[in-house]
Amino acid sequence: MAASSLSLAQTLRHNLANPAALGYLAVVAAVGVWVGVDALFVEHADASLAAVWLFVVTAPTSFLFLALPGALSFVGVAVGAVAQAFVLGAAYRWFRNRPTQRAGISNA
Repeated sequence: MAASSLSLAQTLRHNLANPAALGYLAVVAAVGVWVGVDALFVEHADASLAAVWLFVVTAPTSFLFLALPGALSFVGVAVGAVAQAFVLGAAYRWFRNRPTQRAGISNA
């Protein structure tokens, strides 16, 4: 099946359901849980900068959304995570599916 004949759903599934993309999304989710625990359960004398890590692990895509007002900037975290997982998944598939070149061993 040619790459151009894949539907959008198939392309998303192929590029998001592989170890590289899922591993990256797991890291983003773990950072999100850590930020949530820090925000809800940890007492701080001043403001915590833990939420900055969500933007760091999804950078540079999430930085495009920082100018949005209030909590809307966190939309960039979700968009950045999915966009970068897609790119990582596509790169993973490209490396896995490319033809291997065998090095010829000669006795010269």
